Amino acid sequence: MTLPADHINRSEVVAEVTARFLDYESALMRNDVEALNDFFWCHDAVTRYGICDRQLGHEALVRFRADVPPPDFTRTLHDVRITSFGPDMAVAMCEFRRSDTALHGFQTQTWVRLAAGWKIVSAHVSMVAWP
Repeated sequence: MTLPADHINRSEVVAEVTARFLDYESALMRNDVEALNDFFWCHDAVTRYGICDRQLGHEALVRFRADVPPPDFTRTLHDVRITSFGPDMAVAMCEFRRSDTALHGFQTQTWVRLAAGWKIVSAHVSMVAWP
């Protein structure tokens, strides 16, 4: 099946996912564990690859978040890109800088509209030396 061109980057979908993405960032910096857990699909197939960790399944994600201390740094997002594919799926990507390191961060989230609303079904965060 080929996705019709008018299904890519539908403005209302991009706006909805952008709002959720920014809400996630706010919860991350507040270390709002309950909200962070709720942003993710509550399913064994949810996957999150972190900077030096991984969570396979929602239960693993909840256990991980319980042990993460509140951030002692700030984050600045750059080059945020939200691309939607139809009415119920989008990919959010950004680069970021943290105040506590010279490393350059990258973040990708796949969002799907489910019965419970927009949820992250997969995520990947990395930090690398960058010129």
